[in-house]
Amino acid sequence: MSTGAAATTGAAGTGAAAGTGPVLVVSAHAGDFVWRAGGAMALAASRGAAVTVLCLSFGERGESARAWRDGKRLDEIKVIRRGEAESAAGVLGATIEFLDAGDYPLRESAELVDEIVRCYRRVGPAVVLTHALADPYNPDHPAAARMALQARVLAQAIGYDAPGSPLGAPPVFLFEPHQPEQCDFKPQVLLDITEVFSVKRRAMECLVAQQHMWDYYTDLARRRGVQLRRNAGPNLGLAHDTMAEAYMRVYPQVTGTLQ
Repeated sequence: MSTGAAATTGAAGTGAAAGTGPVLVVSAHAGDFVWRAGGAMALAASRGAAVTVLCLSFGERGESARAWRDGKRLDEIKVIRRGEAESAAGVLGATIEFLDAGDYPLRESAELVDEIVRCYRRVGPAVVLTHALADPYNPDHPAAARMALQARVLAQAIGYDAPGSPLGAPPVFLFEPHQPEQCDFKPQVLLDITEVFSVKRRAMECLVAQQHMWDYYTDLARRRGVQLRRNAGPNLGLAHDTMAEAYMRVYPQVTGTLQ
């Protein structure tokens, strides 16, 4: 996670900022990771990092209205959304795993948390991306975030019964919800995704079931890009067409310098 050469350490504070460590994205539904973290994923992949998406559900009930209106059955919708998510992940340079835990509601359970723990141990992420912890419009999103954070703690415990080595302490970044003002979201990290935005847009266009979101998240990236330029100052020489994604941190940044 970086905002350009002059801000790499300040944004993330880990080696993952330069794309040197694995990235894990815990996504409630099949499209969430694309809209909200596609730029970060493409940027990390372009710098040589292994990027993995753990998709908890296909968004088959709550985020597939077009398919339902077209008369598709539940099993057909799952196939459609899985295919879209696989295509989008491929465009972004990521691998993707599905747990098919169901949505609307996405139910929190010890079993599902254990599956996420096992994914943490398997991937060994240097950085984790997931949902914001508040969303009055979509309870599935904070449910995914709560389970992702719980699993991170359990995966660190040497005595937890799961394959693999105990997890270190990867920073967790919460990506921007659809209506941030209603979700207590404050953009603490602005990530410059200008160089890979065309990749993110291609990934978004894989999600035909949610075509109405394509332009929304293009416009959002442009607005966050304006904010990135204002916060970076004039000396970085950022272009007027800068595109960005916003994130919040869960844990303190560890760094040797303040910048």
